[in-house]
Amino acid sequence: MPRPISVTIHPAALQHNLARCRLAAPESKVWAVVKANAYGHGIERVFEAFRSADGFALLDLEEAQRVRQLGWRGPVLLLEGVFEARDLELCSRLDLWHVVHCDEQIDMLAACKTHVAHRVFLKMNSGMNRLGFTPQRYRSAWSRLNALTQVDEISHMTHFSDADGGKGIAEQMRSFGSTTADLPGERSLSNSAATLRHAEAVAASDWIRPGISLYGSAPDYPEHAASDWQLQPGMTLASKIIAVQAIDTGANVGYGSTFVAKHPMRIGVVACGYADGYPRVAPTGTPLLVDGQATRLLGRVSMDMIAVDLTDLPKAGFGSEVTLWGCASNGALLGIDAVAHAAGTLGYELMCAVAARVPVQVEAVGS
Repeated sequence: MPRPISVTIHPAALQHNLARCRLAAPESKVWAVVKANAYGHGIERVFEAFRSADGFALLDLEEAQRVRQLGWRGPVLLLEGVFEARDLELCSRLDLWHVVHCDEQIDMLAACKTHVAHRVFLKMNSGMNRLGFTPQRYRSAWSRLNALTQVDEISHMTHFSDADGGKGIAEQMRSFGSTTADLPGERSLSNSAATLRHAEAVAASDWIRPGISLYGSAPDYPEHAASDWQLQPGMTLASKIIAVQAIDTGANVGYGSTFVAKHPMRIGVVACGYADGYPRVAPTGTPLLVDGQATRLLGRVSMDMIAVDLTDLPKAGFGSEVTLWGCASNGALLGIDAVAHAAGTLGYELMCAVAARVPVQVEAVGS
Protein backbone atom coordinates (compact mmCIF):
# COMPACT_ATOMS: atom_id res chain seq x y z
CA MET A 1 0.00 0.00 0.00
CA PRO A 2 1.40 3.45 -0.87
CA ARG A 3 2.19 6.00 1.80
CA PRO A 4 -1.09 7.77 2.65
CA ILE A 5 -0.14 11.36 1.84
CA SER A 6 -1.69 12.87 -1.30
CA VAL A 7 -2.76 16.08 -3.00
CA THR A 8 -6.22 16.54 -4.46
CA ILE A 9 -6.92 19.28 -7.02
CA HIS A 10 -10.48 20.66 -7.02
CA PRO A 11 -11.48 21.82 -10.55
CA ALA A 12 -14.92 23.02 -9.45
CA ALA A 13 -13.28 25.33 -6.92
CA LEU A 14 -10.88 26.64 -9.56
CA GLN A 15 -13.82 27.37 -11.87
CA HIS A 16 -15.59 29.13 -9.02
CA ASN A 17 -12.55 31.28 -8.24
CA LEU A 18 -12.19 32.32 -11.87
CA ALA A 19 -15.86 33.29 -11.93
CA ARG A 20 -15.33 35.25 -8.70
CA CYS A 21 -12.54 37.27 -10.34
CA ARG A 22 -14.73 37.93 -13.37
CA LEU A 23 -17.46 39.18 -11.07
CA ALA A 24 -15.02 41.73 -9.64
CA ALA A 25 -14.09 42.93 -13.15
CA PRO A 26 -17.09 42.31 -15.41
CA GLU A 27 -15.88 44.67 -18.15
CA SER A 28 -12.34 43.26 -18.31
CA LYS A 29 -10.81 40.28 -20.02
CA VAL A 30 -9.05 37.79 -17.77
CA TRP A 31 -5.59 36.31 -17.96
CA ALA A 32 -5.52 33.05 -16.00
CA VAL A 33 -2.01 33.13 -14.56
CA VAL A 34 -0.54 29.61 -14.66
CA LYS A 35 3.14 30.36 -14.04
CA ALA A 36 5.16 28.03 -11.79
CA ASN A 37 3.25 25.04 -13.20
CA ALA A 38 -0.04 26.67 -12.23
CA TYR A 39 1.21 27.57 -8.76
CA GLY A 40 2.11 23.94 -8.14
CA HIS A 41 -1.28 22.58 -9.20
CA GLY A 42 -0.13 21.42 -12.64
CA ILE A 43 -1.01 23.16 -15.89
CA GLU A 44 -2.57 20.03 -17.33
CA ARG A 45 -4.69 19.58 -14.20
CA VAL A 46 -6.11 23.12 -14.16
CA PHE A 47 -6.51 23.68 -17.90
CA GLU A 48 -10.14 22.59 -18.25
CA ALA A 49 -11.14 24.59 -15.19
CA PHE A 50 -9.62 27.74 -16.69
CA ARG A 51 -10.74 27.27 -20.30
CA SER A 52 -13.30 30.04 -19.89
CA ALA A 53 -10.51 32.58 -19.31
CA ASP A 54 -9.67 34.92 -22.17
CA GLY A 55 -5.99 34.01 -22.12
CA PHE A 56 -3.25 32.24 -20.22
CA ALA A 57 -0.30 34.13 -18.74
CA LEU A 58 2.88 32.32 -17.79
CA LEU A 59 6.65 32.65 -17.67
CA ASP A 60 8.51 30.43 -20.06
CA LEU A 61 8.31 28.84 -23.45
CA GLU A 62 8.01 25.30 -22.12
CA GLU A 63 4.86 26.23 -20.24
CA ALA A 64 3.53 28.01 -23.32
CA GLN A 65 4.11 24.91 -25.44
CA ARG A 66 2.19 22.81 -22.93
CA VAL A 67 -0.80 25.17 -23.08
CA ARG A 68 -0.79 25.04 -26.89
CA GLN A 69 -0.48 21.23 -26.84
CA LEU A 70 -3.60 21.11 -24.68
CA GLY A 71 -5.48 22.72 -27.55
CA TRP A 72 -5.61 26.36 -26.47
CA ARG A 73 -5.79 28.65 -29.50
CA GLY A 74 -6.42 31.93 -27.70
CA PRO A 75 -3.93 34.47 -26.33
CA VAL A 76 -0.88 33.28 -24.37
CA LEU A 77 1.30 35.91 -22.69
CA LEU A 78 4.92 35.53 -21.58
CA LEU A 79 5.01 37.64 -18.43
CA GLU A 80 8.78 38.17 -18.46
CA GLY A 81 9.07 38.30 -22.23
CA VAL A 82 11.86 36.58 -24.12
CA PHE A 83 15.28 35.82 -22.67
CA GLU A 84 17.26 35.57 -25.90
CA ALA A 85 16.74 36.43 -29.56
CA ARG A 86 15.98 32.91 -30.74
CA ASP A 87 12.95 32.82 -28.43
CA LEU A 88 11.22 35.21 -30.83
CA GLU A 89 11.05 32.51 -33.49
CA LEU A 90 9.07 30.26 -31.16
CA CYS A 91 6.87 33.20 -30.19
CA SER A 92 5.98 33.55 -33.86
CA ARG A 93 5.45 29.83 -34.37
CA LEU A 94 3.24 29.45 -31.28
CA ASP A 95 1.54 32.84 -31.69
CA LEU A 96 2.66 34.07 -28.27
CA TRP A 97 2.25 37.58 -26.96
CA HIS A 98 5.14 38.77 -24.84
CA VAL A 99 6.08 41.47 -22.38
CA VAL A 100 8.83 43.94 -23.25
CA HIS A 101 10.47 45.38 -20.15
CA CYS A 102 14.02 46.38 -21.17
CA ASP A 103 16.05 47.86 -24.03
CA GLU A 104 17.65 44.52 -24.79
CA GLN A 105 14.29 43.00 -25.68
CA ILE A 106 13.57 45.89 -28.05
CA ASP A 107 16.98 45.33 -29.63
CA MET A 108 16.11 41.66 -30.18
CA LEU A 109 12.87 42.59 -31.89
CA ALA A 110 14.61 45.17 -34.08
CA ALA A 111 17.13 42.57 -35.25
CA CYS A 112 14.71 39.70 -35.86
CA LYS A 113 13.31 38.74 -39.24
CA THR A 114 9.68 37.75 -39.09
CA HIS A 115 6.74 37.47 -41.46
CA VAL A 116 4.23 37.96 -38.65
CA ALA A 117 4.45 41.04 -36.46
CA HIS A 118 4.58 40.50 -32.69
CA ARG A 119 1.91 41.51 -30.18
CA VAL A 120 3.69 42.97 -27.16
CA PHE A 121 2.87 44.35 -23.71
CA LEU A 122 5.20 47.21 -22.82
CA LYS A 123 5.84 47.19 -19.08
CA MET A 124 6.20 50.28 -16.93
CA ASN A 125 8.15 50.31 -13.70
CA SER A 126 5.71 52.51 -11.81
CA GLY A 127 7.25 51.85 -8.40
CA MET A 128 7.78 48.10 -7.98
CA ASN A 129 11.39 48.53 -9.18
CA ARG A 130 11.62 45.05 -10.56
CA LEU A 131 10.91 44.96 -14.30
CA GLY A 132 9.94 47.69 -16.70
CA PHE A 133 10.79 51.15 -18.01
CA THR A 134 10.57 54.10 -15.65
CA PRO A 135 7.93 56.72 -16.48
CA GLN A 136 10.72 59.00 -17.72
CA ARG A 137 11.83 56.40 -20.29
CA TYR A 138 8.53 54.71 -21.06
CA ARG A 139 7.38 56.87 -23.95
CA SER A 140 10.72 56.65 -25.73
CA ALA A 141 10.56 52.87 -25.42
CA TRP A 142 7.05 52.96 -26.84
CA SER A 143 8.25 55.11 -29.76
CA ARG A 144 11.04 52.65 -30.54
CA LEU A 145 8.62 49.73 -30.55
CA ASN A 146 6.01 51.60 -32.52
CA ALA A 147 8.55 52.31 -35.28
CA LEU A 148 9.39 48.61 -35.77
CA THR A 149 7.74 46.67 -38.57
CA GLN A 150 8.32 43.58 -36.40
CA VAL A 151 5.79 44.87 -33.86
CA ASP A 152 2.04 44.91 -34.29
CA GLU A 153 -0.16 46.14 -31.44
CA ILE A 154 1.43 47.52 -28.27
CA SER A 155 -0.43 47.12 -24.99
CA HIS A 156 0.53 48.68 -21.67
CA MET A 157 1.24 46.98 -18.36
CA THR A 158 2.41 47.68 -14.84
CA HIS A 159 2.54 45.74 -11.57
CA PHE A 160 1.52 46.99 -8.14
CA SER A 161 3.87 46.60 -5.20
CA ASP A 162 1.33 47.36 -2.45
CA ALA A 163 -2.13 46.48 -3.74
CA ASP A 164 -2.49 44.15 -0.76
CA GLY A 165 -1.53 46.66 1.94
CA GLY A 166 -1.97 50.06 3.47
CA LYS A 167 0.19 52.00 1.05
CA GLY A 168 -2.17 51.12 -1.75
CA ILE A 169 -1.91 51.87 -5.45
CA ALA A 170 -2.76 55.56 -5.85
CA GLU A 171 0.77 56.75 -6.59
CA GLN A 172 1.45 54.00 -9.12
CA MET A 173 -1.95 54.56 -10.74
CA ARG A 174 -1.19 58.26 -11.20
CA SER A 175 2.23 57.52 -12.66
CA PHE A 176 0.92 54.92 -15.07
CA GLY A 177 -2.13 56.95 -16.05
CA SER A 178 -0.33 60.21 -16.73
CA THR A 179 2.42 58.52 -18.75
CA THR A 180 0.15 56.42 -20.96
CA ALA A 181 -2.87 58.74 -21.16
CA ASP A 182 -2.77 59.45 -24.89
CA LEU A 183 -1.11 56.24 -26.09
CA PRO A 184 -3.24 53.71 -27.96
CA GLY A 185 -3.49 50.11 -26.81
CA GLU A 186 -5.03 47.96 -24.12
CA ARG A 187 -4.06 48.21 -20.47
CA SER A 188 -3.32 45.49 -17.89
CA LEU A 189 -2.85 46.62 -14.29
CA SER A 190 -4.72 44.43 -11.85
CA ASN A 191 -3.20 41.43 -10.12
CA SER A 192 -5.27 39.42 -7.61
CA ALA A 193 -5.05 42.01 -4.84
CA ALA A 194 -5.90 44.93 -7.12
CA THR A 195 -8.77 42.98 -8.70
CA LEU A 196 -10.39 42.24 -5.36
CA ARG A 197 -9.49 45.42 -3.44
CA HIS A 198 -9.23 48.34 -5.88
CA ALA A 199 -12.11 49.14 -8.20
CA GLU A 200 -10.18 52.05 -9.73
CA ALA A 201 -7.49 49.67 -11.01
CA VAL A 202 -10.11 47.30 -12.40
CA ALA A 203 -11.79 50.19 -14.20
CA ALA A 204 -8.48 51.03 -15.89
CA SER A 205 -7.73 47.40 -16.84
CA ASP A 206 -8.72 45.95 -20.18
CA TRP A 207 -7.08 42.76 -18.88
CA ILE A 208 -6.89 41.65 -15.25
CA ARG A 209 -4.20 39.17 -14.17
CA PRO A 210 -5.45 37.09 -11.22
CA GLY A 211 -2.94 34.57 -9.96
CA ILE A 212 -3.11 33.42 -6.34
CA SER A 213 -6.84 34.14 -6.03
CA LEU A 214 -7.59 31.59 -8.77
CA TYR A 215 -6.18 28.89 -6.54
CA GLY A 216 -8.17 29.83 -3.45
CA SER A 217 -5.69 31.90 -1.46
CA ALA A 218 -6.35 35.43 -0.22
CA PRO A 219 -3.88 37.96 -1.66
CA ASP A 220 -4.09 40.08 1.51
CA TYR A 221 -4.12 37.55 4.35
CA PRO A 222 -4.47 38.02 7.33
CA GLU A 223 -6.52 41.18 6.72
CA HIS A 224 -8.86 38.97 4.73
CA ALA A 225 -9.18 35.20 4.58
CA ALA A 226 -10.01 33.44 1.33
CA SER A 227 -13.57 32.95 2.55
CA ASP A 228 -13.95 36.72 2.96
CA TRP A 229 -13.41 37.01 -0.80
CA GLN A 230 -15.66 33.99 -1.49
CA LEU A 231 -12.70 31.96 -2.73
CA GLN A 232 -12.53 28.17 -2.42
CA PRO A 233 -9.43 25.96 -1.90
CA GLY A 234 -8.11 24.62 -5.18
CA MET A 235 -5.77 22.14 -3.50
CA THR A 236 -5.97 19.80 -0.52
CA LEU A 237 -2.91 18.21 1.07
CA ALA A 238 -4.00 15.27 3.21
CA SER A 239 -2.47 12.31 4.98
CA LYS A 240 -3.25 9.93 7.88
CA ILE A 241 -2.23 9.14 11.43
CA ILE A 242 0.26 6.27 11.27
CA ALA A 243 0.98 5.93 15.01
CA VAL A 244 -0.30 7.13 18.36
CA GLN A 245 1.75 7.81 21.51
CA ALA A 246 0.55 8.46 25.06
CA ILE A 247 2.99 10.75 26.87
CA ASP A 248 3.27 11.97 30.45
CA THR A 249 3.86 15.42 31.88
CA GLY A 250 7.42 16.53 31.08
CA ALA A 251 7.82 14.27 28.05
CA ASN A 252 9.26 15.87 24.90
CA VAL A 253 8.13 15.52 21.29
CA GLY A 254 10.41 15.46 18.27
CA TYR A 255 13.93 16.60 17.47
CA GLY A 256 15.50 19.10 19.80
CA SER A 257 12.82 18.55 22.47
CA THR A 258 11.27 21.86 21.46
CA PHE A 259 7.88 20.78 22.76
CA VAL A 260 7.51 19.52 26.34
CA ALA A 261 4.13 18.32 27.61
CA LYS A 262 2.64 20.25 30.52
CA HIS A 263 0.14 17.45 31.17
CA PRO A 264 -0.53 13.90 29.94
CA MET A 265 -1.28 13.92 26.21
CA ARG A 266 -2.14 11.74 23.22
CA ILE A 267 0.12 12.39 20.23
CA GLY A 268 -0.60 11.40 16.64
CA VAL A 269 2.21 10.83 14.17
CA VAL A 270 1.36 11.89 10.61
CA ALA A 271 2.93 10.71 7.35
CA CYS A 272 3.97 14.18 6.20
CA GLY A 273 7.20 16.11 6.49
CA TYR A 274 9.39 18.69 4.86
CA ALA A 275 10.41 16.23 2.14
CA ASP A 276 6.76 16.34 1.06
CA GLY A 277 6.80 20.13 0.91
CA TYR A 278 5.32 20.86 4.32
CA PRO A 279 7.20 23.85 5.77
CA ARG A 280 10.01 22.73 8.08
CA VAL A 281 9.78 26.01 10.00
CA ALA A 282 6.12 25.49 10.93
CA PRO A 283 6.04 25.86 14.74
CA THR A 284 4.05 24.22 17.49
CA GLY A 285 0.52 25.51 17.18
CA THR A 286 0.34 25.46 13.38
CA PRO A 287 -3.29 24.53 12.60
CA LEU A 288 -4.45 21.32 10.95
CA LEU A 289 -7.52 19.11 10.94
CA VAL A 290 -7.86 15.52 12.17
CA ASP A 291 -11.07 13.86 11.03
CA GLY A 292 -12.22 17.36 10.15
CA GLN A 293 -11.66 18.72 13.65
CA ALA A 294 -9.21 21.50 14.47
CA THR A 295 -6.00 20.69 16.32
CA ARG A 296 -2.34 21.69 16.22
CA LEU A 297 1.16 20.69 15.25
CA LEU A 298 3.56 19.77 18.06
CA GLY A 299 7.35 20.08 17.99
CA ARG A 300 9.60 20.18 14.96
CA VAL A 301 8.66 19.07 11.48
CA SER A 302 10.93 16.22 10.42
CA MET A 303 11.67 14.88 6.95
CA ASP A 304 8.80 12.41 6.74
CA MET A 305 6.66 12.95 9.85
CA ILE A 306 4.97 15.49 12.05
CA ALA A 307 3.34 15.12 15.45
CA VAL A 308 -0.14 16.44 16.20
CA ASP A 309 -2.17 16.90 19.35
CA LEU A 310 -4.94 14.30 19.78
CA THR A 311 -5.56 14.98 23.48
CA ASP A 312 -8.97 16.54 22.89
CA LEU A 313 -9.88 14.18 20.03
CA PRO A 314 -10.55 10.85 21.78
CA LYS A 315 -12.06 9.21 18.69
CA ALA A 316 -9.03 9.99 16.52
CA GLY A 317 -6.36 7.36 16.12
CA PHE A 318 -4.50 5.15 13.69
CA GLY A 319 -5.80 5.79 10.15
CA SER A 320 -7.56 9.05 10.98
CA GLU A 321 -7.63 11.57 8.14
CA VAL A 322 -5.32 14.56 8.55
CA THR A 323 -5.92 17.69 6.47
CA LEU A 324 -2.71 19.73 6.25
CA TRP A 325 -4.58 22.35 4.23
CA GLY A 326 -7.68 22.40 2.07
CA CYS A 327 -10.91 20.41 2.42
CA ALA A 328 -11.58 17.61 4.90
CA SER A 329 -13.94 14.76 4.00
CA ASN A 330 -16.62 16.15 6.33
CA GLY A 331 -16.55 19.51 4.53
CA ALA A 332 -14.44 21.37 7.10
CA LEU A 333 -11.94 23.79 5.56
CA LEU A 334 -8.44 24.77 6.56
CA GLY A 335 -7.18 27.66 4.49
CA ILE A 336 -3.64 27.33 3.20
CA ASP A 337 -3.03 30.94 4.26
CA ALA A 338 -3.48 30.08 7.95
CA VAL A 339 -0.84 27.34 7.70
CA ALA A 340 1.53 29.58 5.75
CA HIS A 341 1.06 32.48 8.18
CA ALA A 342 1.93 30.26 11.12
CA ALA A 343 5.11 29.25 9.29
CA GLY A 344 6.02 32.84 8.46
CA THR A 345 5.48 32.48 4.72
CA LEU A 346 2.74 32.74 2.07
CA GLY A 347 0.24 30.35 0.59
CA TYR A 348 2.02 30.86 -2.76
CA GLU A 349 5.14 29.14 -1.44
CA LEU A 350 3.31 26.16 0.05
CA MET A 351 1.43 25.50 -3.19
CA CYS A 352 4.60 25.64 -5.24
CA ALA A 353 6.66 23.60 -2.77
CA VAL A 354 4.66 20.35 -2.76
CA ALA A 355 7.23 17.68 -3.55
CA ALA A 356 7.20 15.48 -6.62
CA ARG A 357 6.97 12.36 -4.43
CA VAL A 358 3.47 13.32 -3.29
CA PRO A 359 0.85 11.67 -5.55
CA VAL A 360 -1.72 14.01 -7.07
CA GLN A 361 -5.30 13.26 -8.03
CA VAL A 362 -7.89 15.46 -9.70
CA GLU A 363 -11.33 15.46 -8.16
CA ALA A 364 -14.14 14.72 -10.57
CA VAL A 365 -16.35 17.76 -11.14
CA GLY A 366 -19.62 17.28 -9.33
CA SER A 367 -18.25 14.79 -6.80
